[in-house]
Amino acid sequence: QVQLVESGGGLVQPGGSLRLSCAASGSIFRINAMGWYRQVPGKERELVARITSGGSTKYADSVKGRFTISRDSAKNTWYLQMNSLKPEDTAVYYCNADLVATMGANYRYLGVWGQGTLVTVSS
Repeated sequence: QVQLVESGGGLVQPGGSLRLSCAASGSIFRINAMGWYRQVPGKERELVARITSGGSTKYADSVKGRFTISRDSAKNTWYLQMNSLKPEDTAVYYCNADLVATMGANYRYLGVWGQGTLVTVSS
């Protein structure tokens, strides 16, 4: 199977920076798109940033100019560099991948989620 493991969350002061990482492992044939989402209690999970295998990116309006998504395709790893953090960025951040997994002689399209990492922006 396929597993996503996130790292890099924590506590940071307003205006500070953090970098999140997400590493995918398992029977992966191809990753079509990688993304970061976030969720606060009582609200729906929302897209933060997304990058396709072709390098196209999409950002939530609230993070444009502050967050940058990047990837290391050779390592099946992607990152979210978060700068100028604000208290309203506080959330559990989840990485996500749309990928093709190998299952024996077959292929299967999967949407996979990481376990989530907490980012707290507070003084």
